Amino acid sequence: MQQDLWSYSPTVTGANQNFDVVGYHVEATDGKIGSVDEATYEVGESYLIVDTGPWIFGKKVMIPASTVTQIDPQEKKVFLARTKQEIKDAPEFDEAAFKEPAYRNQVGDYYGRFPFGPGTL
Repeated sequence: MQQDLWSYSPTVTGANQNFDVVGYHVEATDGKIGSVDEATYEVGESYLIVDTGPWIFGKKVMIPASTVTQIDPQEKKVFLARTKQEIKDAPEFDEAAFKEPAYRNQVGDYYGRFPFGPGTL
C-alpha cells in the first residue's frame, strides 16, 4: 500500500490529537529551515507552507504532510524527513496556484520521488 503524500502519519499526530503548528519552527534532517506560515489538516489534502526567511532568500515552500516525522508542541517545532537541499530544490511556491490540483500534482511528483519518513509507511 502506498503512503498518501497529503496526510499526516498517525504516529506524528497521535491518536485523536491535533496541533496547530502555525508559527512553529521547522527542522529539516540537517538543521532549521524556517517556520510554518500556514498548515492544513484535512485527510488526504494536508500540507505545510513554510517561510524559509533569509535561508532561501525569503522563499516559501509547500511541503506535503507525509514529510512530517515529529511535532514537538513543547519546543514548538516540526521535524521533516527531508534535507535542506531537498526542500530548496522543491518546485517554486506559487501563491496564486498552490490550491490548484495541477500545482499540487507538481509538488507531489517532486516529493513522491523520496522515501517516506520513519513510521509513515
